[in-house]
Amino acid sequence: MKFNIYTLGCKVNTYESNVMSDLLKNKGYIEVSVDEKADISIINTCTVTNTADNKSLKTVRHAIKENKDAIIVVVGCMSQNKKEEVLKIDGVDIVLGNIGKSKIVEYIDEYIKTKNQKLDIYDMMDTTFEPMILNNFNKTRAFVKIQDGCNNYCSYCIIPYVRGNVRSKDSLSVIKEVKELVSNGHKEIVLTGIHTGHYGSDLDNYNFSNLLTDLCKIEKLERLRISSIEITELTDEFLSVLENNKILVDHMHIPLQSGSDTVLKRMNRKYDKKYFIEKIEKIRKIRPDMSVTTDVITGFPGETEEEFKETIETIKKVEFTKLHVFPYSRRKGTVADEMENQIDEKIKKERVKILMTLSKELEIKYMEKFIDKEVVFIPEIIKDEYLIGHTGNYLNVKIKGEENLIGENVKIKLKYVEYPYIIGCKEK
Repeated sequence: MKFNIYTLGCKVNTYESNVMSDLLKNKGYIEVSVDEKADISIINTCTVTNTADNKSLKTVRHAIKENKDAIIVVVGCMSQNKKEEVLKIDGVDIVLGNIGKSKIVEYIDEYIKTKNQKLDIYDMMDTTFEPMILNNFNKTRAFVKIQDGCNNYCSYCIIPYVRGNVRSKDSLSVIKEVKELVSNGHKEIVLTGIHTGHYGSDLDNYNFSNLLTDLCKIEKLERLRISSIEITELTDEFLSVLENNKILVDHMHIPLQSGSDTVLKRMNRKYDKKYFIEKIEKIRKIRPDMSVTTDVITGFPGETEEEFKETIETIKKVEFTKLHVFPYSRRKGTVADEMENQIDEKIKKERVKILMTLSKELEIKYMEKFIDKEVVFIPEIIKDEYLIGHTGNYLNVKIKGEENLIGENVKIKLKYVEYPYIIGCKEK
């Protein structure tokens, strides 16, 4: 039987979709693209914003329309959060939340035998880490999920309610998975989770810095990247690991969310802008070329024009290299949903546009620092005779080249910016 998987949302979902794919293929199922007809369609959903909800529901309906006789499986954050809406859709056969993805084969096999619709949604507030191992050997960069859940309860965020409490993967399992991926040719490992830097808070005498130290010892691992980390998790111990392990790349994604102290307080973030800026300064003393990307929410309830301008000034002061910008999205069940002074959608869109323009300026400015410099990048794809890939500090590089260089370390000189790429040429 043929299956396909539609993946929405974050890198954790990407990892979990890849795990489900591996499990099905290991049982003899054949994966096809979402553009092809399938006997089984899995939609791994996202609920981080209203837009994500709508996109997830639209994708479910699209999958049903395109695969009329297929088994339709809806999993993930949106089905965890809005199972009633999913069940109302005619044609949905299996509905899972954020527990049970590792048993996808069993759920499908059971449905094939019984033809009975299955709903399996667990309480996420007191659960354990669901073991998953990825055996995906066909890409340069491999994601490894080390953690799940979040205990921060930012006032705007639904994720703690749909992902549950913080829970960590056993360290020996993480190390074994990374070793296996490296031995099969992966040069770069990306550690991912819902609250990645909080890894180990539920373990005895073992934290995120300990894990990084152990992973950096793995032979033939060339790059270790953290998908995202909170500024409050950049402890002195972490900074010491960063200073002493060049395998950790010169790129970190650190969510800011707002550059205004008053907005940060309403958001229930755990820092102020002074704390954030000082931590970034410490990082750049260790790694002067560190690329720091971030998330910013604009249009948060009560955000004044002055607070928005304060955010812009903070962003410029930090000198981020790229912004991921989101208009505030009301999520039922969160504290911010009940706040007064909700911002007009038109104002949100205007502020998003301003921040996106600033992001492009910052990105180009960072790229231009590396013109005429020699770097090493790993090509990931080839398109129109150009190899495209990333450096350790996540410069998006494009050079003329041959397909046989995909996955290899290629030494190049960077020549000029052709946004969103920086164009290079191979060193002879």
